[in-house]
Amino acid sequence: MNRSLKARVLSRVFSEDYERVKRRILDPQGVIIQRWNKIFLFSCLVSLFVDPLFFFLSEAREEKCIAIGTHLEVGLMVVRSVADAFYVMQIFFRFRTAYVAPSSRVLGRGELVIDPSLVASRYLVKDFWIDLVAALPLPQVLVWVIIPNLDGSTVTNTKNIILFSVIFQYLPRLFLIFPLSDQIVNATGVATETAWAGAAYNLMLYMLASHVIGACWYLLSIERQEACWKKACGLESASCYNEFFDCQNKYDSGRIAWFKSSNISDICSIKNHYEFGIYADALSLDVTSLSFFKKYFYCLWWGLRNLSSLGQNLLTSTYVGEITFAIVIAILGLVLFALLIGNMQTYLQSTTARLEEWRIKRTDTEQWMRHRQLPQELKQCVRRYDQYKWVTTRGVDEEALLKDLPMDLRRDIKRHLCLDLVRQSE
Repeated sequence: MNRSLKARVLSRVFSEDYERVKRRILDPQGVIIQRWNKIFLFSCLVSLFVDPLFFFLSEAREEKCIAIGTHLEVGLMVVRSVADAFYVMQIFFRFRTAYVAPSSRVLGRGELVIDPSLVASRYLVKDFWIDLVAALPLPQVLVWVIIPNLDGSTVTNTKNIILFSVIFQYLPRLFLIFPLSDQIVNATGVATETAWAGAAYNLMLYMLASHVIGACWYLLSIERQEACWKKACGLESASCYNEFFDCQNKYDSGRIAWFKSSNISDICSIKNHYEFGIYADALSLDVTSLSFFKKYFYCLWWGLRNLSSLGQNLLTSTYVGEITFAIVIAILGLVLFALLIGNMQTYLQSTTARLEEWRIKRTDTEQWMRHRQLPQELKQCVRRYDQYKWVTTRGVDEEALLKDLPMDLRRDIKRHLCLDLVRQSE
């Protein structure tokens, strides 16, 4: 009974109530949460960029085997651990962020629920599990703890498990940026301070999609190349085993003997009739064997080119998985390109909207003066006044702007403007 009464009392938005709990509960419209949301949004974008880089861990070697890049693996694990820390901090902030009671929204702004138990219970029921899945350090645990204790090829296990863990966490992490952007807009009115920043933000999201497509294409190229090797291995002789394509076994005596007598380099070359499909460029340019930066930028360009062209230049084979990947590229490119053009147009038009309005108004003024046959002296006076008004106000209706402000603030602004005029006259 006492707990229920306390909950009802703390659900009311009174300044004295919030003063008592503000060190434990944060205002969702407060400065701290607004700053944290922007920091966390940036960390989310960094995380969405880092995760696909795990697909570049696999690399093909001259010995016709697949290896895992150790230095790249360590670097990505460190960056990923730092990014995971921000998701853990987000859970901490969510447990301490008040919320507006839905039942009170009809009365205006709503009543802020600041009872810690109610805040925690609502978060546990609603969004906690998505945040928890996004914050789990799955790649680190799987690579450093699980994979070393598994039987079979370490390269194959690492490749498959990393693919599963990244995809499993990428969707929740991608989902989190949309409500987070909405929270920033609701709190501040805009997602970015300037139009150019908004245009750059939308362009960055498009580049992020190209980055993901390119990373997936690289990993699937490795898979197709390894599939060709295994097919050739099955056709050649009984002395060939699939384990030979793990670079950890490249010094095995049986593998050395098989590799010397094998014709696998010619069988799986781009000149042969094996269906490499959309992955042929990776084989012809030897992308899977290049250094990290070279293969990354080529894959980024491949993703950007095909996403922008809606996959029209992709020559697929008859593999269902490859055709599905090409369909996803076409649909994703169509949707994202339309959104990019629309958002970029909106942001860039906002920078010149007032200037265009002033030009239209000036044209109307010229036509009116010509219609009324005003003398040249009056026309020049009107033109100078319009020019002066644009230079001083930049198209802003100052009277309407001041009318919406409180009386005391309006008085202070007018005093400042008058003082500025006095200083200019001096």
